[in-house]
Amino acid sequence: MGRAHEVRAKKMAATSAAKSALYMRASKEIYIAAKSGVPDPDSNLALRSVLEKFKGQNIPRDVIDRAIKKAAGGDVESYEAGRYEGFGPGSTYVIVDTLSNNVRRAYDEVRNCFTKKGGHLGNPGSVSFNFTEAGLITFEGTNRDEVEEALVLGDVDVQEVSLEDGMIAVTVSPSAFQQAKDCLKEMGITEYDTCEITMLPNDTVLLKGEEAEKMHHLLDALDEAEDVQAVYHNAVFEE
Repeated sequence: MGRAHEVRAKKMAATSAAKSALYMRASKEIYIAAKSGVPDPDSNLALRSVLEKFKGQNIPRDVIDRAIKKAAGGDVESYEAGRYEGFGPGSTYVIVDTLSNNVRRAYDEVRNCFTKKGGHLGNPGSVSFNFTEAGLITFEGTNRDEVEEALVLGDVDVQEVSLEDGMIAVTVSPSAFQQAKDCLKEMGITEYDTCEITMLPNDTVLLKGEEAEKMHHLLDALDEAEDVQAVYHNAVFEE
């Protein structure tokens, strides 16, 4: 199973609760980005990047507009980021990022997801060693070699360019993320399926049968959690 396929599968919101949580995640990030500068994506790079990140996830326009309007209106909400590391079914590694105005609630929420779905939380650093932070950009296309050549000629720190099922996935160092987007824009590529800084596993674990089902339940529970902002794991599932 390739990385582009995993990225697409990760985004599929199967329940209304998952969709509601996705909209909340987008709203929080858009609000914080808009609050960091002027509430205009043309003048605020952080806001533009967040909007690009959520562009391929079918966020309703009114959710985006409300978050920007809230930031522009002077409302102040304080969100604190958290990161939790744990173990899922089949000895998988899971990292959960939260963004919440109630840190205790966020911790309890994440812990309950793990304990009720066959996993358990670990200590800081217990699984993060198996992940590498990277910029990931995926988009429709077949001209993999042309894209790679343009990035290399643009002196972008490219880690990988792959092609699978009509999707090109570009992986770069976090510091080269904006440079990669600028280079792709010069090629006329401005529509992305994925465009974000993420955590990619160095090694993966193949799950099937009961363990795969349990892992899906854990990921679904985390996906529906109010304070969970992002989930990274090293599981791959047998097709």
